[in-house]
Amino acid sequence: MTSRERVLTALNHEEPDRVPIDLGGNQTGIHKDAYRDLIEHLGIDDEVTIMDPVQQLARPCEELLQEFQVDTRYIAAGAASDFDGTIERNERDGKVWHDLVDEFGVRWSMPDDAPRYMDITHHPLAEATLDDVRDYPFPKGDDPGRFEGLRERALTLRNETPYAVVSGISGVVYETCWYLRGLEQWFCDLMTEPEFCEAVIDRVCDFWMDFFRVFCDEVGDVVDVIMIGDDLAGQSGPLFDPKIYRSIVKPRQQKVARYIREHASAKLWYHTCGDCREYIPDLIENGVQALNPVQISARGMDPEKLKREWGDRITFWGGACDSQHVLPVASSEDVYEHVRHNVDIFKPGGGFVFNNVHNIQGGVPPENIVALYRAARDGGAY
Repeated sequence: MTSRERVLTALNHEEPDRVPIDLGGNQTGIHKDAYRDLIEHLGIDDEVTIMDPVQQLARPCEELLQEFQVDTRYIAAGAASDFDGTIERNERDGKVWHDLVDEFGVRWSMPDDAPRYMDITHHPLAEATLDDVRDYPFPKGDDPGRFEGLRERALTLRNETPYAVVSGISGVVYETCWYLRGLEQWFCDLMTEPEFCEAVIDRVCDFWMDFFRVFCDEVGDVVDVIMIGDDLAGQSGPLFDPKIYRSIVKPRQQKVARYIREHASAKLWYHTCGDCREYIPDLIENGVQALNPVQISARGMDPEKLKREWGDRITFWGGACDSQHVLPVASSEDVYEHVRHNVDIFKPGGGFVFNNVHNIQGGVPPENIVALYRAARDGGAY
């Protein structure tokens, strides 16, 4: 099979020739430090390029993707034509920071003395009223600059390579709200100020509906997988009351998801970390066809149970290796056996695309990363 055939066969819950392999785009990718160590270990000459400044994820080079037999290639829309996106170096509170203000006005910062990730240091709607939300200058989802050259790049991948074409992460309906408001305040708002929350999430939803109206027109017939996502769960279950999710968040997610399903031929992929079992039926009802990253270390996310209960209705895209307790600290031999075990659970009947559980973090031994992908190759054949 070609890589594209392999991925689509698995997504259709049929068995391909082998389990398809992914190394992520800006979700479930590889941190710049881990990437630097890995290519040095493998003798690959590549300049480290940051594809996601917030997570500090590296863009894997073609040589590495072929080395690991990766079946996916990623393409993403850009920013609005008037968005700068320059990372500025500023001094604040006696420290040097690398600051990025995104299109929504959220400031993300990384300390110069610990350049690992960016965290939010300014929530522009932290003290906003309902009137402030209505007047706030949200970005334009359908700005033409986002889509300049997108179709040409997608067609090049589709027509000139054998790989499955996957979009970058988008459709972040709920998380964008707390980026703007602040996580703690947003959770309080969900319980005490539902009208305020609905006003914010509707503005965000409008942005994504405008975005996907153009995105689907441009490449809905070209891309194979469209990635959306919002983290809904933590280590031990939902982050907030599922009743609130179903009354405020789900209708907006469903609106976006169903529009994509109606206007694109692509499969719909959804990202949420944590113990998300509570929400798997909701995601399926929304039209989601693949779940990522399948955090098998979270409470209740046992691979055998997941596969038995949901394996015929949703594809597990990830779940191959516990990235908290195994990949960073185990021996390469133990990593290999752990991954082989999980692949054996997830692969029967298709409905499984191989990847780590979320990003490969800085400090993970390169030998363990090699063992991760060697186990996928050795154990993936049907």
